[in-house]
Amino acid sequence: MTKIVIIGGGSYSWGPTFMRDVFATPELKGSTIVLHDILQERVDLVHALGQKMIWDFGLDFHLEKTHSLDEALQGADFVILTITTGRLESMRPDLEIPAKYGIRQSVGDTTGPGGLARALRNIPVVAQIGRKVMEICPNALFLNYTNPMTVLTRTLAMQGVKVVGLCHEWIGVREKLALIFGTAPENIQAQIAGINHLIWVTDLYADGKRVWDEVPAIAGKILSGEIKVDEEDTSVFTDHAKVKSTLFQLYGALPAAGDRHIAEFFPHFINESTNWGADYDLKLTSIEDREALEAFAKMMIQSVLSCETDLKPFMEDVSTEAANKIIRAVVSGENYIGIMNLPNMGQVSNLPCDAVVETYGVINSMGAHATSYGEVPAGVQSILQKHISNQEMTIRSALAGDWELALQVLLNDPLSGRLTIPQARQLLYELLEANKQYLPLFFGT
Repeated sequence: MTKIVIIGGGSYSWGPTFMRDVFATPELKGSTIVLHDILQERVDLVHALGQKMIWDFGLDFHLEKTHSLDEALQGADFVILTITTGRLESMRPDLEIPAKYGIRQSVGDTTGPGGLARALRNIPVVAQIGRKVMEICPNALFLNYTNPMTVLTRTLAMQGVKVVGLCHEWIGVREKLALIFGTAPENIQAQIAGINHLIWVTDLYADGKRVWDEVPAIAGKILSGEIKVDEEDTSVFTDHAKVKSTLFQLYGALPAAGDRHIAEFFPHFINESTNWGADYDLKLTSIEDREALEAFAKMMIQSVLSCETDLKPFMEDVSTEAANKIIRAVVSGENYIGIMNLPNMGQVSNLPCDAVVETYGVINSMGAHATSYGEVPAGVQSILQKHISNQEMTIRSALAGDWELALQVLLNDPLSGRLTIPQARQLLYELLEANKQYLPLFFGT
């Protein structure tokens, strides 16, 4: 019997998604899912939804909930991580404090001042989880969905955890490419390498035919408006691909994540001269946007539990996330092939060894193994190397409570290049003060 632990199982969006996807996988019949969360109300609500799924559809699964990490991890075969230390309240200063200094962020969860603050909050917590995993279930396969993806996956890997970082950004880009080339997403193949939220396509196939030589014309048409991507999507999360197309014209490689994420790795896209990203059709995500999403997800759970909303459409809408597919492959003795974040063991030959990189890989009962990519182009290497160095310093800073290292990270970050050194010090001080309750190492407590 397979035991799957979801840490952060009280998430109103991820909890239901992972449960539904596992329930829809026949090979996992009879498995136990354990929802772990530190907040009673949240885990109770998601657990009630899961029980309703099982009862209403006669499913052969076992569902448990607990606040005890030790209890949750006992006998675990798979661990899925989806947490946010401090929840949405902690992200408000990540966005609002840098904005006072003229730094606006489209997401604020991976790089930039917001990404740094989020990393400093999450790294010590994730390091503690990693220590527990190595103590209680060292052979479990750990699937990390929490951002900042790269630094947290690296933190776990440094402890010996069998961890894979998983992200859906390429899945979304692949769907858009499939529409452009008139095929199904699974018929799009690519050569891809980079770091999470900044991976680069350097070769592309559709229906087995090489179409890479068509990309320059497509990028040009996107920038001219002849090809419109996500034209009907008016949400703040829309991706019109203008940042990707611009970078392709500069570097000859195509970034393969959403524009909102990509833009934050560069100083060029979100500033006064671009109308704060509007020239590239970027929309900046506010805390209110995120709160609205969370409130809607909670409302939908409550509506299902009160029988006001039919559960069947949700149960039939299995997601494109990889977790259930990976677990199925391992349990069934098959191979899962997909995009994944793993320590660099030479799969990207001109990036640092052990740095977490995102490429294609294979997961089976023997573990996770990256597919060899080779060298990324020189211009791309230069960009990635800088961010990898910052990521390594971020981890060291978080684990030691080192203010000066955190300041170096901030000064090295492209979004912070407009700051004077005194401004950067003050910005960092305000960010750390706002997160003081989550950063005991920085304050000697």
